[in-house]
Amino acid sequence: MLRREMILGLAAAGLTACSSAPRRPLGPDGLPLPVAYRIAPGEEAAVQFRMLDSVNALRQQAGVPPVELNAALNAAAATHSRDMAVQNRPWLFGSDGSSPLDRARRVGFPGRLLGENISESFESELQTLAAWMAQPDTRTVVLDPDARSMGFSWFQEESGKLWWTMNMGSDPSVSRPIASAAF
Repeated sequence: MLRREMILGLAAAGLTACSSAPRRPLGPDGLPLPVAYRIAPGEEAAVQFRMLDSVNALRQQAGVPPVELNAALNAAAATHSRDMAVQNRPWLFGSDGSSPLDRARRVGFPGRLLGENISESFESELQTLAAWMAQPDTRTVVLDPDARSMGFSWFQEESGKLWWTMNMGSDPSVSRPIASAAF
């Protein structure tokens, strides 16, 4: 009797293993291929505040003041993220030749733009932040001690590819914007 229960138990366990979740395709290294990070409608604020909280935790650890989300810089970041997707290349210049400074001026940001980080990936905002922190030039933007305002946005393609943009700006009451060049 014990033997029959043991055989039935093993058979049931074997059948359960057959009905597991679908397996992800494997890459040449034998590891599962990555899955695109998807941002669902309605998650925009959660993603932005998760990034803000993470940036401020890193800034606190570095001994620099926190930043706040700025609607104008968010708009500049959103515009540039979509433009990078249209151009299909991650770079700091817009399809119209605009620089990060130009885009900050266009949206009426009253402070000084201190830097812009960009990324093209299938990764989450926190994985993107980790990649930025691993590079000296983009880390400097995140931890700029003069920054008090942050803009952060993205554009996600149907394929799942994300175009991320982060802008850091000064406190408008402390530093004046860079004057527009008159040509």
